[in-house]
Amino acid sequence: MPEIPHVPASWHFPAHPASVMRARHAVAQALPKGLPPGLNDDLGLLTSELVTNAVRYGARTADDLVELVLWPADGHYWLAVSDTGNGCRKPVPTRPDADAESGRGLLLVDRIAAAWAIRPRPVHGTSVVAGLPFHADMSPPR
Repeated sequence: MPEIPHVPASWHFPAHPASVMRARHAVAQALPKGLPPGLNDDLGLLTSELVTNAVRYGARTADDLVELVLWPADGHYWLAVSDTGNGCRKPVPTRPDADAESGRGLLLVDRIAAAWAIRPRPVHGTSVVAGLPFHADMSPPR
């Protein structure tokens, strides 16, 4: 009999800066107890960076929603953050000046994620998917 996959945890948040903290909290609550602190921290950082980018650059109007999905698969926790897209800006890592106060989000994602990719949505918008490995002896969330 095939193994039944885990059902992903998913949320929708308003495209508003306050949603970043709410998204990070939702992911932290969805994770099982006993994960290494570094994994929790890295998933929180990924969540913050990806949701921030979706709110800042992906929302077309203040009424848009940002979708966040978390699921375990293939030895990784995967995060997908999707926005409605503004049609002309694809997320691109940048190299900001040393004194810049922003612009490092995708550089951080690239540094801590085992894998990540930008995927267009079928109708409009963008999804950024990133994965972090968990140890084989850890149980994924149920």
